[in-house]
Amino acid sequence: MKIKELTIEHIVIGTGAAGFQAAIRLHQNGERDLAVVTEDVNAGTSRNTGSDKQTYYKLSLASGDLDSVRAMAEDLFAGQCVDGDQALCEAALSARCFFKLTEAGVPFPCTEYGEFMGYKTDHDRGRRATSAGPYTSKLMTECLEKEARDKGIRILDQIQVIRILVKEGAVYGILGLDKSSREEAVYLLIWCQNVILAAGGPAGMYQDSVYPVSQLGASGMAFEAGAWGKNLTEWQFGLASLHPRWNVSGTYMQVLPRFVSTDQDGGDEREFLMEYFRSREEMLSMVFLKGYQWPFDTAKIFGGSSVIDLLVYQETILRGRKVYLDFTRNPGDEPISFDRLNEECREYLTRAGALFGTPIERLQKMNEPAISFYQDHHVDLWKEKLEIAVCAQHNNGGISTDAFWETRVHGLFAIGEICGSHGVTRPGGTALNAGQAGALRAAERIHLRVLKGESRPMTEEIRALVRKEAEDFVSLPLKACGKEAPGELWRAAAGRMSACGGMIREAGSLEKALEETEALLDHYTEQVLSPAASQLPLFYRLRDMLISQRVYLYAMLDYLNSGAGSRGSALYTSREGTKPDERLPDLYRCRLDGGAHGYIVQETALEGNTCQAHWRPVRPIPDVDYFFENQWREYRERVRPV
Repeated sequence: MKIKELTIEHIVIGTGAAGFQAAIRLHQNGERDLAVVTEDVNAGTSRNTGSDKQTYYKLSLASGDLDSVRAMAEDLFAGQCVDGDQALCEAALSARCFFKLTEAGVPFPCTEYGEFMGYKTDHDRGRRATSAGPYTSKLMTECLEKEARDKGIRILDQIQVIRILVKEGAVYGILGLDKSSREEAVYLLIWCQNVILAAGGPAGMYQDSVYPVSQLGASGMAFEAGAWGKNLTEWQFGLASLHPRWNVSGTYMQVLPRFVSTDQDGGDEREFLMEYFRSREEMLSMVFLKGYQWPFDTAKIFGGSSVIDLLVYQETILRGRKVYLDFTRNPGDEPISFDRLNEECREYLTRAGALFGTPIERLQKMNEPAISFYQDHHVDLWKEKLEIAVCAQHNNGGISTDAFWETRVHGLFAIGEICGSHGVTRPGGTALNAGQAGALRAAERIHLRVLKGESRPMTEEIRALVRKEAEDFVSLPLKACGKEAPGELWRAAAGRMSACGGMIREAGSLEKALEETEALLDHYTEQVLSPAASQLPLFYRLRDMLISQRVYLYAMLDYLNSGAGSRGSALYTSREGTKPDERLPDLYRCRLDGGAHGYIVQETALEGNTCQAHWRPVRPIPDVDYFFENQWREYRERVRPV
């Protein structure tokens, strides 16, 4: 076992769109002593996921679309449990960040006159959304990586960060595992002043997931370092294909495919949606709405499109069947009477010139790249059915930060999905903008501290304490003496999380899941097999994932015990609740929150082996004095070196 050491002033963890942007912004501000650390430069959600046209949400930039920073901030704030200062930053910086991406080469479409037109997305009252196609975040990441490499920014690949080293409430270093060493355990201790954590959401917690398999998360080490969680109960769940993992949103729904279920062997095929809907036209209209109301939303169960998610969940989880989308035939195997669909659906398909044929023919007309994507992954939608399920897709909650995306640990920042800047609901595409805005803000605070000479001294006492912590942590695998393979424990834990902490949640199941997670974590080395050097990445990764599950499950139980009800993408079952429809099972009986908790934030902390939660009011949208001379003076005072 070896521990190598480096000293680098600023560390960015993660090579997605947020991580690369943070490194570029630091470099742009004159910071050269920096490095990006990643366990795999080609892994992660930014580079390996998307949807039919992956959305970037920004200020409207086309003629006739009246908009303002304040209006956009208010729309973000309206998502509930959103801190207003972060909403204002995301709105104010959206155009600046968007144009930075276009200049970097991301091919967002514009008119021949240079106007960046938009479209409406979910939870959006304007037309702020834009897209560079199904691979928008991949294009962003590739363009930003090229810029980072062109600037000579150092990238340390194949380093899995396993510990953030904190003393007296401040960051002093990180500890990484060198994954390129398969025969011997080699660790890297990097002494630093600042860490920007851009490792993505804790995707590995769930078995039913649309996250790419290379996206696992690293929230556990942030909790262990002293960062607090924020709105951890709030996720997005929605319909996604299983092979490959991909959201079936947008035109995949708007072309009105058949929903069929089969037994586990592929027999007993039936179109199960018609068991619920009173007419074929009502069913088709709801399937259409599912396209841009993609995330499951408890507010859209009663007469809304989210009943589609419940019906799929019922088939797959409660009945143990498989569910498929079939684009080769119309629902009911009959021509569609388009004039009998609801007005929104009929008008959309009319404008798209798609009032004809089968779903696959309509998809070819409206969005041929959506077909090509599956062809690239060896699925021919012209001939094959597409297996789907309700999957975890995005964590709206995450690590709690201030308006500079800094956690309560000095020098530790969280940007991208790992940051909990979103609330209960959010306009589609805000995540991509939030990651770029957070990167800019974090780099700005770091640069301002450098200008003012605010560095933390590294005393010999602190250096000795940090090195002792690192040495203790790398000795953890040597204590492992159990009989359980980490992979098997992972599958069991992820399955438990999907069953108990997914879209449908119940107090008793959550309590049992938390007890089992705590028992495994508290006796981790006694249960896990002693790992070989090649198995160390999974040894540490499983522990990190279990820590995340412990904190998230605790937050869900605390939320229920506070008297809150179902909201967003989480349905909390309640015996005293209202069943959405008598045609649905009692499992879906729930009480909607009704906005009672919409302006307070739940924050959750891990202290030793104990979780604690508290609630606080949201920070309001700042009331800014926009008188130019006053702001000019404050700006000069803010950026002037001491």
